[in-house]
Amino acid sequence: MNNGYPENPNHRGIVFPSPVFGPVHSRRLGVSLGINLMPADGKLCTFDCIYCECGFNADHRPKLPRPSRREVAEKLEAQLQKMDREGMPPDVLTFAGNGEPTAHPEFAAIVDDVLALRDKYFPRAKVSVLSNSTMLHRPAVVEALRRVDNNILKLDTVCADYIRRVDCPLGAFDVESTIAALEAFHGHVTVQTLFMKGTHNGQSVDNTGEAFVGPWLKALQRIRPEKVMVYTIDRETPAPHLLKASPEELDAIAARVREAGMEVEVGY
Repeated sequence: MNNGYPENPNHRGIVFPSPVFGPVHSRRLGVSLGINLMPADGKLCTFDCIYCECGFNADHRPKLPRPSRREVAEKLEAQLQKMDREGMPPDVLTFAGNGEPTAHPEFAAIVDDVLALRDKYFPRAKVSVLSNSTMLHRPAVVEALRRVDNNILKLDTVCADYIRRVDCPLGAFDVESTIAALEAFHGHVTVQTLFMKGTHNGQSVDNTGEAFVGPWLKALQRIRPEKVMVYTIDRETPAPHLLKASPEELDAIAARVREAGMEVEVGY
């Protein structure tokens, strides 16, 4: 980053291998073996976030299909066997990659396979899902998320207009219904929120002020998550005029979460 702006304004994003990548070091999760349920040659996501490290959806139209349940299990087991031989235990197996993992039609069954393989090879490792919360209307997805160790779901704001401009849902997305769905996990959920500044298409995308933070905190008090992840831009972004939130701004927001009685983790 250069003065808070991405170095490359024409950044087109990262496309991760599929169905398994890494292990990589995650600033939030430790040594993470990634599970990518999207095609290996492109991006499929129910959001088109202007800050996504994978770039905009239109820049990576895939031609390959999503990996099948069988392919995921076979590739994951082979990688876990390799890590076992090499004495390299993962801290976490993380559903992430080129788009929304819970949108895979076999997501729930794949979660079952991953949990079984984890128990077989590295029972101390955690299974995490990084999700944008768009598939919480699917009962099978919700039940699968209840079974993983770290159910990490996005809520960048409670402002519908901001979500339209920044997260850019590709279909219908109702923030009040999403908050209710997060609340229904009864605490077995980590809420992740990205705070940033700057502009996009001439409009401010700063969600660090009271107009955004206050209502967001009220939603968190309804949800009562086991943890809140407060973070900011870490890598280059497809939109060129986005700025990192400062450490001081993140710390101030985190302090308010703690004051409300919730655990918080900060990523600068």
